Amino acid sequence: MKPKYMPVDPGYFELFEREMEKNDARVIYFAFASEPELEESRGKIIEVDDKGQEGLFLLFENGDEVRLDRIIVINGIPGPAYDEYDSYALAPLTCQAGYDDCFME
Repeated sequence: MKPKYMPVDPGYFELFEREMEKNDARVIYFAFASEPELEESRGKIIEVDDKGQEGLFLLFENGDEVRLDRIIVINGIPGPAYDEYDSYALAPLTCQAGYDDCFME
């Protein structure tokens, strides 16, 4: 099941517009899976498409579609989902180590 679309900070639209002007873009994003999984799309971005309730998507010349709120990085620049990705990376550094409660004895 796909998570509900989360609105993207308007500042990212300037980034997407700049990257659309380039002939090649590399986007790493969260795939829709039961567990966090990363995928990559590469190519020329042709537009940002509004699919109503599904959300806004980057459309690539090669047919790939990437939902904006799931983008971790675009051409090495942090995207809207970067903080979510970073939280997964930092989780092992917490005292919880993936558990709900933290008990120090």
